Amino acid sequence: MKKYFLLAFSLVFGISQSQIIRKYSNEFLNIGAGARGLAMGGAVISNQDDVYSPMWNPAGLMGVEKDWQGAAMHAEYFESIAKYDYLAYAKVLETGVFGVSVVRLGVDNILNTTQLIDTEGNIDYDKITKFSQSDYAAILSYAFNPGGNQKLDVGINAKIVYRNVGKFANGYGFGFDVGAIYKMDNGWKLGGMLRDATTTVNFWSVNQKELSTVVNGEEFNPAPKDKMELTMPKLNAGVSKMFEINSSVYVLPEAGINVDFAKTAALVSTDFASLTPYAGAELGYQKMIFVRLGVNRFQSITDIEDLRRKVSFQPSAGIGIRYRGLTLDYAITNSGIGGSNFYSNFFSLKLDIGQFRND
Repeated sequence: MKKYFLLAFSLVFGISQSQIIRKYSNEFLNIGAGARGLAMGGAVISNQDDVYSPMWNPAGLMGVEKDWQGAAMHAEYFESIAKYDYLAYAKVLETGVFGVSVVRLGVDNILNTTQLIDTEGNIDYDKITKFSQSDYAAILSYAFNPGGNQKLDVGINAKIVYRNVGKFANGYGFGFDVGAIYKMDNGWKLGGMLRDATTTVNFWSVNQKELSTVVNGEEFNPAPKDKMELTMPKLNAGVSKMFEINSSVYVLPEAGINVDFAKTAALVSTDFASLTPYAGAELGYQKMIFVRLGVNRFQSITDIEDLRRKVSFQPSAGIGIRYRGLTLDYAITNSGIGGSNFYSNFFSLKLDIGQFRND
């Protein structure tokens, strides 16, 4: 019960303290999708070439070469309190590849204690109710080769966001991502994605009656003055190359950098931007069995015991297996939600109907 109460309080308090420009907004869209990318620590900006690409770099949709692909992922955090789901579809067109993705991150059955104390200061447990906090996004994606240049893939995401905190508040938002992948003659790939390229705007509507509590004439949890959030752009850039060990085995590493245009706890941080490196690799056998490792979220933190500065990072790992056009992937990693240190299991499934028919 204590855990639910603290979570409910943090959600409501987060709304009441909202500012017009937030360092962290719509963070559920930065988790990523597909256990492959999560196992590699997000090191797939230049090499994710399937239906999961919109969450990493929409230009990667050009890797869908025939018919269509479908995908689904499910994960649970904090002892199954929070649930994350992703569904996606990508279809090859004459001029490019079209994709649609749906994302949900939700916490259900949160205790609502805003009306626990009546206007005279008396506690009434019968007034405790439950509510859900859910974040939704629908993403429409399109990837193409500009001017017919086969070396350059370009992709665009159009995002519609809906965020709901029970009866307390609702938020609607929209924004765009742009990405590109350049394929060099020597096998190297350069990839970049600018998230929230034009800034993503969320407009909040707050139910003052449900949110506030009046005790002995004093109002608690007043509605926030700022009801608009701006999610500032983020840049992810990486470079990768596949190295064939022999006819059956290959290794695909990627290294890159994430840039937040805000001051954070990153290793290199200024008022203008913060830089965080990442790296990951995939080892494949006959393109059927895969082993993956990754590391990201390097941060400079202060140890609470000796007050010394130290560097922290987040490792990740996973495996995958493909049979005909069906691929099952698994990853274990930290979701990064709210700066938590809890590791979670991710499972994702992909159906490539073009590959299935060929096999």
